[in-house]
Amino acid sequence: MDHKFQINLGGIIDLLSNHLYSSPSVYVRELLQNGVDAITARRILEPGHAGALSIEVAQTDTGRPQLVFSDNGVGLTEEETHRFLSTIGESSKRDDVMERRGDFIGQFGIGLLSCFVVSEEVQMITKSVNDDEPAIEWRGRADGTYSTTVVEGHDGSPGTTVFLSCKPGCEEWFRPERVRELVMHFGAILPFPITVNAAGGSEIVNAQPPPWRATYATRRAEQQAYHDFGKLLFSQDFFDCIPLKSEIGDVQGIAYILPFTPSPTARRSHRVYLKNMLLSEQSENLLPTWAFFVTCVVNTNGLRPTASRESFYEDDTLQATREALGSALRQYLYQLRENDPDRLRNLIALHFRAIKALAVYDDEFFEMFVDWLPFETSMGRMTLGEYRAESPIVRYVPSVDTFRQIAQVARSQGLGVINAGYSYDADLLEKLPYVFGGVEIERIDSTDLAESFVDLTLDERENVFDFVKVGDLTLQPFKCRAEIKRFEPAELPALYLAGDDVNFMRSLEQSKDVADEHWASILGNLAQANRVDSYAQLCFNYNNPLVRKLGRIEDREVLRLSIQMLYVQSLLMGHHPLNAKEMALLNTGLLDLIELGIASKDTGGWVQ
Repeated sequence: MDHKFQINLGGIIDLLSNHLYSSPSVYVRELLQNGVDAITARRILEPGHAGALSIEVAQTDTGRPQLVFSDNGVGLTEEETHRFLSTIGESSKRDDVMERRGDFIGQFGIGLLSCFVVSEEVQMITKSVNDDEPAIEWRGRADGTYSTTVVEGHDGSPGTTVFLSCKPGCEEWFRPERVRELVMHFGAILPFPITVNAAGGSEIVNAQPPPWRATYATRRAEQQAYHDFGKLLFSQDFFDCIPLKSEIGDVQGIAYILPFTPSPTARRSHRVYLKNMLLSEQSENLLPTWAFFVTCVVNTNGLRPTASRESFYEDDTLQATREALGSALRQYLYQLRENDPDRLRNLIALHFRAIKALAVYDDEFFEMFVDWLPFETSMGRMTLGEYRAESPIVRYVPSVDTFRQIAQVARSQGLGVINAGYSYDADLLEKLPYVFGGVEIERIDSTDLAESFVDLTLDERENVFDFVKVGDLTLQPFKCRAEIKRFEPAELPALYLAGDDVNFMRSLEQSKDVADEHWASILGNLAQANRVDSYAQLCFNYNNPLVRKLGRIEDREVLRLSIQMLYVQSLLMGHHPLNAKEMALLNTGLLDLIELGIASKDTGGWVQ
């Protein structure tokens, strides 16, 4: 035996108010949507019909606020009230207009239920465009019951009027100024006039069409209208604005370029209208991820909303629309490159991260813009084009810490090295040979830089033989060897040099030091499996006066402590985190040096 599902209307209303809709304020949106759809349906039957909506906030005999919403749309017959208003999931569209379903905002047949979020009862008086049908009063209650009554003496004008009395606790959503704010918020660009009557005044809140629906005498006037619209919506001035249009998704609107540099990880939201009704102010999936330097306001007639009508389904149409809007942003940058390069430079200075992100994935864009993009180098900040004009080989390091370690030395030697440790930089540089044939790139690390250091003479090496021997013994526990050469700058006494394999092992050991017993065991096994015999190198600078003095010290203990401190200093200057042994070395070494200094006060020092 088959049975029918039983619907608990109270549970459905709780679901709507606490889970589906983000705020009780959407009841205004749903009323506007139903009114617009009713007018749209009547215009299909009566082309040229002048639709209009009105909202009035009044007081009931009980003293509670009441909202009265009216439209001059298609109206409903008594049979349609039973069919549409009392069946959850049945969209209230007449059979004779359903083939034009895409013209309507509502799709799911649950919009009227949102009114129960703010009112215990929904009263509706509706008159169908069918002259043979009487006006009907429909009353629905939150307990799931409803009644219908024929209205005697109705003036016969087609349309619908909804009466909502505020339920306790919802007074905020019935305040006249709040209602006007919500009507403007959701319906600012609706194509039919919306009149709000409240506090003794009457106002059409959507008298001005959105700027993309207006015509302008000049391009300058159009741009000014776009800027003014953006300032009105977002309360700020923007760097520039870009018209957006896509036949896919039937999208039209404006993208506003932010006047500040946003974080690439920040969530960039957009104001999106569906068939001129506000869908969401927090839409995040309309533009490509690289377009985090803009915020936009658009209207779409062709994308599919979710049931809550606060976002879009992620489908093929949305993906194609996203690509089309991304193309509009790219085209704007192309035009700037050709017509206003100074403005492009200013834009890149603000939003180079977003432009780098686009260039990584778009070969054509890469070819046109990569030389305009800024990079941090050992010779200062410069564009890639400026760097390439100075250096036939593009040299870079893959991490920020390695760059900080070697930048001073590279600069002293007149060697330009790019810091590619930031997002997208390494990908862009490694793409150069594939897009521009003949470009040579070279990834270097600190050990590569040491190849250009100057070897000591035989006499000089003889003078520092003991120094290097003590250095090797002192640094052996840290898997590091001592070396001494000449290099610039002279004020740098020592440089810690380590290849990728050594740095990898250091990171494993440091992670093991702070991990719990379980993870420490796993990291220990990983370290054992990847163990290499490579050693780091602490290269002392013979051009440095302190190093030459240390080379003449005969007291082995003083020399050992000095080498330990120079080792720790080199790690810190290279932004290498200290492991547990190195932290202990720093703490005890400083105290030992202080004690030696006190003890040697009357000896005349250690240098002979």
